[in-house]
Amino acid sequence: MRVLEGSFVRLSYTGKIGERVFDTTDEAVAKEAGIHNPQAVYGPILVRVGNRHVVIGLDDALVGKEAGDEGSVEVPPEKAFGIHDDTRVESVSFAKFEEKPQIGTSVEVDNREGTVVNIVGRRAVVDFNHPLAGKTATYSFKVEGIIESQPEQVQGLIQLYTQRSMEVTVEGGVVTILLPPAIMYDRRWLLWRSRVIQEIFEFYPGIEEIVLRESFKRQAKAEGSGE
Repeated sequence: MRVLEGSFVRLSYTGKIGERVFDTTDEAVAKEAGIHNPQAVYGPILVRVGNRHVVIGLDDALVGKEAGDEGSVEVPPEKAFGIHDDTRVESVSFAKFEEKPQIGTSVEVDNREGTVVNIVGRRAVVDFNHPLAGKTATYSFKVEGIIESQPEQVQGLIQLYTQRSMEVTVEGGVVTILLPPAIMYDRRWLLWRSRVIQEIFEFYPGIEEIVLRESFKRQAKAEGSGE
């Protein structure tokens, strides 16, 4: 079976700018490259081809592949992280920051994220482009599998956005997602929940309802404890 637009695939990849690894699904590679994030969940990710869950150039390269295929693709800036736009480099007064900005730090100004690239007097020069804008990227990748099970597809979407594993059932036009305990305190879930719901309805015309269910079990009493 070949990958088509709309196919769900489980994908491993490593992205480089020159020889520098900037993103990978392989934990060992991340550690070796010095970009390991102990909070991240490593391993193959699920993407729906054609929906830009990965950069456009890598997404396009998946079409026509089969499960088990490996490859490498060079991705120009316009199909990676965009062309660098000089008009998005701005001088910002120190008054906009709670702490004195430092060159190389990420900052947020008026709900926009950027990187401080210079300090001139009491103003910071902030680049609001993506940090990799204007760069050509190279991705090595492997199509680990093509996923046809709807519950597994939905589980993959949830993990893609929230990095959480959740139990999913699909029956009679209803998707039921069993939420883990204390999920409402998970900032990432709160941020991406609406996107997950939106994509489920978009990808599955037959789905009429999505149920988010919490379940709590009584804790067993410790042996020998009193009434």
